[in-house]
Amino acid sequence: MTIKAVVFDAYGTLYDIQSVAAVTEDAFPGYGDIITQIWRVKQLEYSWMRSLMRRYEDFSVITKESLAYSIRVLGLKHDAGAFDRIMDKYLHLDLYSDALTTLAALKGRKLAILSNGSSDMLNALVKNTGLDRVLDATISVDQKRIFKPAPEAYTLIETELAVRPNEVLFVSSNPWDACGAKSFGLNVAWIERVTPEAMALACVNSDVVAPLTMFKALRTQMDELGVAPDHRVHALSELPKLASDP
Repeated sequence: MTIKAVVFDAYGTLYDIQSVAAVTEDAFPGYGDIITQIWRVKQLEYSWMRSLMRRYEDFSVITKESLAYSIRVLGLKHDAGAFDRIMDKYLHLDLYSDALTTLAALKGRKLAILSNGSSDMLNALVKNTGLDRVLDATISVDQKRIFKPAPEAYTLIETELAVRPNEVLFVSSNPWDACGAKSFGLNVAWIERVTPEAMALACVNSDVVAPLTMFKALRTQMDELGVAPDHRVHALSELPKLASDP
């Protein structure tokens, strides 16, 4: 089946969520890395918990709540200005270095984002980074009021782009998202930016596992959920060839 659309996750796939660390470090010297790690873990956890509890709030609310949690559990104090500066970085996240060239190389297919991000967050981020000029659609799960990896979220691709699941290549660096998309029936490419070998090296001769290493162990390695992505790549730049192969 010909691939007619390539759909990307946003956070961690096209955009480097670790780029918030410089802002958190500036606000809380010495704590930037650990805040960033706890924040992301709780951000994802809250999205899944709210989906299960049927108590949906959009991703901007979840992002604020999980940041507040991260600061509080570390016993830190903050003012409103510092909090707002950290939150604002989510509207100006750094693109991965190969994102723009990859999207340009995929021209001729429908290109879109499907994200747990709220519509306002995504539209601002896409505009601020210039992706509004190359994407055909920026799709938020707000329309379904449930977060990925719920199947209802992935139905938005066919609704918005008028393509069948088997005509879509879905791309994510998040293992839970790759598994969710594959379970739904999409063709899936998982970006494995951190290999198990690299994980093992990071833990060698270390009595204390660094926060970033712990984060990578929890959030970058493929999950055991009984499904697997169709393709395993290591960078966005590998996708144009993948999408062109019969």
